[in-house]
Amino acid sequence: MIPANLPPNEAERLNVLNSYNILDTLPEEDYDAITKIASGICNTPIGLVSIIDENRQWFKSHHGLDATETPRDLAFCAHSILQPDELFIINDATKDKRFHDNPLTTGKPNVVFYAGAPLNSSEGYPLGTLCVIDNQPKELSDTQKESLKLLAKQVVHLLELRKKNQELTTANSEVLRLNKQLSEFAYRLSHDLKTPISGIKYLSEVIQEDYADKLDTQGKSWLNLISSRSSYLYSLVEGMLNFTKTTNAEIVFETFHLEGLLAQIKSSSNWNNSYKISYSGCTISLKQSKIAFIQIFQNLLSNSIKFNDKAETVISISLEVESDYYRIIYKDNGPGIEEKYHNKVFGLFETLDSEKGTGIGLSTVSSMLERLGGSIDLKKTKEEEGVEFCLKFPIIKN
Repeated sequence: MIPANLPPNEAERLNVLNSYNILDTLPEEDYDAITKIASGICNTPIGLVSIIDENRQWFKSHHGLDATETPRDLAFCAHSILQPDELFIINDATKDKRFHDNPLTTGKPNVVFYAGAPLNSSEGYPLGTLCVIDNQPKELSDTQKESLKLLAKQVVHLLELRKKNQELTTANSEVLRLNKQLSEFAYRLSHDLKTPISGIKYLSEVIQEDYADKLDTQGKSWLNLISSRSSYLYSLVEGMLNFTKTTNAEIVFETFHLEGLLAQIKSSSNWNNSYKISYSGCTISLKQSKIAFIQIFQNLLSNSIKFNDKAETVISISLEVESDYYRIIYKDNGPGIEEKYHNKVFGLFETLDSEKGTGIGLSTVSSMLERLGGSIDLKKTKEEEGVEFCLKFPIIKN
């Protein structure tokens, strides 16, 4: 018996092999199907997906054979990977000086015929073979040889896909970890900023009230600016806290009455009598995240009132039921939003009026709807017809 030499790039080959994380994994139907097909096409009792490790050959799939690995120095496949660009075929191992006294030939599984197609990585390193084995001399037809090569390529595709999926899973885990850290940082920072901002606002108001007679016009103007900017910063921090909480909180689905929920939001707000609202199709019970819907409509209603330029704010909310989702049309009689800004307004910190808005509300609404499997869009309206949002979210039946 003549053991196979090591490939000249063995260290690099083993590094690439280990990057697939395939060794000692559980059987998989896709690989087993290929070895069964290869065995059937070549009319052999055994078909293997053999991976050549440092000191062994390990079988990812072993059709017709109970063993899961053998020592590398006995492996026919260890010879096969030395010529990674072609089939390695032994028609009769009993007449080949390299294998005639090999224990795998003289004993079980009695390897007499062997044909191995290389499994080459995307970098060109041979990882192992797709091989077929018989216990009697044999020759393959050109069609059988070509079929074995094509099936080997399918094995490589499976290995590459498995590797890419693992890399994607690892990358997603890292992104989730970093997002969690960023959210926690944003929450702590926002929370810690609230107290000093409140203190600055309160102090400026005290000075305005208690020292009004000692301040000139410019001093009063500066204090008003400090107070208004502090209020803006407080709203910004409060918005960040709400955004962080609502976009990271666990989603809990429950059944609630939509119009009843909207009425509850109105009655609990400090702008209860600031607007008129009409409903259409909202006398319906939904199974969704109640907390998310409260946040969504609090933000939309707050924006309608805050930015409205009419004597009275008028809002309409209508619900339509489609085959597998709900559509809510939300309208108000405010100044509207130019079409060129329709996508921009859903970005975090994007606002068309920095004096009144923080650019967080609509971003929060969009993020929550995305988490619910839904979406929000701005519909095109005529000038002075106000704003019209279209909200979509899936119907949850069970």
